[in-house]
Amino acid sequence: MQTLDVMLSLNLLTPHQHREIRAWTARARTPEKIMEMPPHLWRALELASVLMDFEGEPGTAS
Repeated sequence: MQTLDVMLSLNLLTPHQHREIRAWTARARTPEKIMEMPPHLWRALELASVLMDFEGEPGTAS
């Protein structure tokens, strides 16, 4: 959950997206259930992950 908090602090997720994703993962007890997260939350999480990697690795552009 720390990664979600970092994404929020970097404004890569909105507070609403952060709450929704945290709530979903808290309810999901298995990886399979997490994979059932609604598409709009997956898109937000994927975009935040890409942007976070971009921000975190200066000088590694391909």
